[in-house]
Amino acid sequence: MNLWVEKYRPQSLEEYVGNEMIKNKISDYLSQGSIQNLLLHGVAGTGKTTLAKLIANNLNCDLLYINASDERGIDTIREKIIPFASSMGFGDIKIVILDEADYITPQAQATLRNTMESFSGNTRFILTCNYLERIISPLQSRCQTLEIKPPSKKEVGIRCIDICEAEEAKWENGDMTVLKTIINAHYPDIRKIINTIQGSTVDGIVKLDKASLKNDLNEQIISALSNKILLQEIRQILADSGSREFDSLFKALYDNLDKFTKKIGPAILIIAKYQYEYTFVLEKEICVAAMLNELNYL
Repeated sequence: MNLWVEKYRPQSLEEYVGNEMIKNKISDYLSQGSIQNLLLHGVAGTGKTTLAKLIANNLNCDLLYINASDERGIDTIREKIIPFASSMGFGDIKIVILDEADYITPQAQATLRNTMESFSGNTRFILTCNYLERIISPLQSRCQTLEIKPPSKKEVGIRCIDICEAEEAKWENGDMTVLKTIINAHYPDIRKIINTIQGSTVDGIVKLDKASLKNDLNEQIISALSNKILLQEIRQILADSGSREFDSLFKALYDNLDKFTKKIGPAILIIAKYQYEYTFVLEKEICVAAMLNELNYL
C-alpha cells in the first residue's frame, strides 16, 4: 500500500503549502544554481524534510541523505559525509541533507562544523531540526537559519481535500466533520493528519474512527493517570506509540488536570518543569516517563 503522505509529497515549490516568504527566498537561490548552507527548523510534520528534498531536486547536484536520528555520531561524518564530499562529483554541486540534525551529538556537531568549512568549495549542507536550541552556536553560524511554520488549518484542509479527491475517497455523511476532527486532533503535524485520513478510509469512505481517536496517545496517557495504573504500563504505552516527539502532551495534560488529579497547583509545577527540560534532553521518552511518574504519585 502506497502511503498518501509519500505519494502526494509536493514535487515543486509551487505545490509546497505555506511559508511564502521562505519559498521566494529559496526560488532566488535556485535561480542562481546554488544555495547557502541551510538550517530548517520548526515543529514536527510541517514539511522541513520535503522542502530540503525539493531544494536538492531543483539543483544539478549529487545528493547524500542521512537521517541523523539513526546516525548521530562522529563515525557518520567520517565514514559517510567526508568520503562523499571528497569524491568526484557528477553535478554542479554536492548536497548533504541531514534530517533531524538535533539528534546529532554535540561532539559530532563540532566535527560537522569543521567539515562544512573544509568542503565549502563544492558541498552545501541542509540541516533540519525540531529544536533549534539543540544545535550548537558555531554550527548555526555556518548556516542560514529558516523557521518553517505550519500552514493554517484551512490550507491543510484544502490539501487534504485535494488528496481525497485524487483517491476518489468520500467523506462519511457527505460533510467535513471527519476532516475537521482529524485536523483539530493532530494539527500542526501535517504528516500525521494525512496518515490518519488514509487509515480512516474504508471502501472509499473516510470514516470518523472514534475508537482510534479515543486511543490517541495523549488520551491514553490521561486515562492511565486518572486510573493510577503502574508506571511500567505507562512506559509501555509510550513505547508502543512509536513516537519520538511528545510536544503536544504537555498542553493536553494541562488542559485535563481535573481528570487525573485534585492537586492542580503541584501538577502545573511538575508539567512546567519537565516542559522546560524536555527541550534540552536527547531521549524525550525518558523525560516524559519521569514527568508521568511524578504526576502519578501526587
